[in-house]
Amino acid sequence: MRALLRWIALVLLAFAGLQLFFVTRIAAMAVLAPESTSFQRSEAWAQLRQDGGLRWRQQWLPYAQISDNRKRAVVTSEDDNFVNHDGVDWDAIERAWERNAKAEAQAASRPAARAPRIRGGSTITQQLAKNLLLSGERNYVRKGQEFVLTLLLEQLLSKRRILEIYLNSVEWGRGIFGAEAAAQHYFKKSARQLTAPEAARLAVMLPAPKRFEKTPNSAYLAGRTRTIVARMGNAELP
Repeated sequence: MRALLRWIALVLLAFAGLQLFFVTRIAAMAVLAPESTSFQRSEAWAQLRQDGGLRWRQQWLPYAQISDNRKRAVVTSEDDNFVNHDGVDWDAIERAWERNAKAEAQAASRPAARAPRIRGGSTITQQLAKNLLLSGERNYVRKGQEFVLTLLLEQLLSKRRILEIYLNSVEWGRGIFGAEAAAQHYFKKSARQLTAPEAARLAVMLPAPKRFEKTPNSAYLAGRTRTIVARMGNAELP
């Protein structure tokens, strides 16, 4: 029994130490830009193993220098309630569950149909928590840690800072990270200068940037871009 209690105490101590590490890292991000994220390091390692080299493009751009078009497009496409929720948008999660259940039911009634596309309800803060500090594993423990990190981000950082870090670190293609690198790669201009349609097109790529990098002229990309442009005027920015 003593051995069991000692083991439990060590596990709890390790968990508490890990949370303290996360709190320290996130608090530092209030004034220091993260040099890289867990997801970026994983991608870099994958490139080195597969290609023997590293294709990498990233340049930090302060929040004030990123065009409002880019900010509005990303908020509209990824998390249109960003400024109002506390990190988790429960209504969006419920809507995603309902859409996925409906899509799966329709697919079950048509066995020959293509598998339905699963949609998530993750907020910008949740996506940032996952990419910044967590591995790509999918399990309940990692999901629970993502929830804790999401709350920490919301408590320790402003909404503006969360969006700034997200826009500078999110993936926009193979080895392409951040708003400035994406604008330069796809449009040969700075993220300061993006028009509404250009910003919307890049925002639509975010759920699957590597796929859309290979199919830039897809009908879905064009149609969804028009939808985001039409809705961007209603986006609230921090």
